[in-house]
Amino acid sequence: MRRKVQPEILDTLPPDHPDALHNRRDLRITNRFMGNHRWLERMLSASLRSGERVLEIGAGCGELGARLALRGIVVDGLDLWPRPAIWPAGGRWHRVDLREFEAYDAYDVIVANLILHQFTTDELARLGPILQQRARILIACEPVRSRVSQVLFAGVAPLLGANHVSRHDGHVSIAAGFRNDELPGTLGLAAENWDVRCSEAPLGAYRMIAARRSPGNPKAKERLS
Repeated sequence: MRRKVQPEILDTLPPDHPDALHNRRDLRITNRFMGNHRWLERMLSASLRSGERVLEIGAGCGELGARLALRGIVVDGLDLWPRPAIWPAGGRWHRVDLREFEAYDAYDVIVANLILHQFTTDELARLGPILQQRARILIACEPVRSRVSQVLFAGVAPLLGANHVSRHDGHVSIAAGFRNDELPGTLGLAAENWDVRCSEAPLGAYRMIAARRSPGNPKAKERLS
């Protein structure tokens, strides 16, 4: 399947629209089903160093930030939506398009969950160098682009009570997902500078963790599994 980026219905709805609220509920279930938040929490716990600042791009409803706060990991959020009520008090909220954010160089660790697939290859290629200004760790969880994922989603979504927005946007998201080393390649994470691991989970999650190689050290020491 060739990657295809298409508009999502959610992007046309105000945050308080009933269909958008139902979609948030569906996304919470989707993240649990795919194990996204559990994996991201595990990767951050293994990789984060004392004093480092973490930014979640496309932080949405704030569930991941709230979950991490319970583990003592303070995260700042970035999204076009207003700051969620559950966002931890110790974390900042940047309401801006991630392509226009000007303070990436303030963050050591950048996390993306189900957001990067919304951007074209050209947009990701332009975003990659910006994300690499300072970040030591880049972690992303996105959809696997495959017919199996499409069939699985088509069967599971009605059983989970997904509304028409979630069903449409889910199929669109999978069609815009990633395979193999596509994401790090598109972001320009050069092998001489980054130690990258990508994997595909059985329930449709494409996972990438990239650690910047230390100067003079050909292999990064972070746990990338």
